[in-house]
Amino acid sequence: MHQGDVQIWLCLLELGSKLLTVQRSGEESEACGLSLTKHEEIKVSFSAARSLERRRGRGRHRGRKCGRGHKGERQRGNRPRLGFEGGQTPFYLCIPKYGFNEGHSCRRQYHPLSLQRLQYLIDLGRVDPTQPIDLTQLTNARGVTVQPLKRDYGVQLVEEGADIFAAKINIEVQRASELAIAAIEKNGGVVTTSFYDPRSLEILIKPVPFFLRGQPIPKRMLPPEDLVRYYTDASNRGYLADPSKVAEARLELAKKYGYTLPDITKDELFKMLSSRKDPRQIFFGLAPGWIVNMADKKILKPTDERLLKYYSS
Repeated sequence: MHQGDVQIWLCLLELGSKLLTVQRSGEESEACGLSLTKHEEIKVSFSAARSLERRRGRGRHRGRKCGRGHKGERQRGNRPRLGFEGGQTPFYLCIPKYGFNEGHSCRRQYHPLSLQRLQYLIDLGRVDPTQPIDLTQLTNARGVTVQPLKRDYGVQLVEEGADIFAAKINIEVQRASELAIAAIEKNGGVVTTSFYDPRSLEILIKPVPFFLRGQPIPKRMLPPEDLVRYYTDASNRGYLADPSKVAEARLELAKKYGYTLPDITKDELFKMLSSRKDPRQIFFGLAPGWIVNMADKKILKPTDERLLKYYSS
């Protein structure tokens, strides 16, 4: 190695040691013979700082192919519709139909209401357990949301939270599982499943707008043919079932799950627990044909014999 090369390497080593030990300040960098770029000395290029202005006139198309490429559907703007598969048979025509999806959009929908959610609403005081509970109280408590126009026919009581449920209630729902019924009756409560037609359901969940119209409360319609068996079955606690068979079903369910069925006839809340709606009744304490006057806070009852016969049938 030549002597000149050795001196160059020594200078480089000395410069590297100075860069490691000397602070990066302007004065010390100049003392070392270096010129470091400062933040305030950085200049932004003109093209980067220029805003993307909207072009006007002949230059707005950018010239030549106007940014649309060469000939074809992309340039001419006649792209195929979404889902087009190039001319071959689409997948929704290749796959055969199956019957288990038939009438899916027309099926009745029941929103699930868990026992855990119900206990939560009771603990917060949004649901009063000393009064009969139906869809009116549940919707006012923001516990469930029912939309009859979307094929909703009420709520279904499910058993989630059955081990922590400890309230004594008289509740009316549209469907209920066996374990959910057992959890309520174990605490001395009562469950009733009942059917509401869409018009009655709309009135039940929104009573105030209906009362403001000044119309008489209509009769609740009976269930359709495919639901008659469910609501006449005592094991489902149907509102059309025989009360004596319902009492027998309560005892059988208590034996099945191994708990002692409380005697509600000796309970201080027996009047509340034994209250049930008539099959044609929508509200607790309000019969069909009555008119609720919200302005005067009065209830108007029909006296004509024909009206009484119609609403009592």
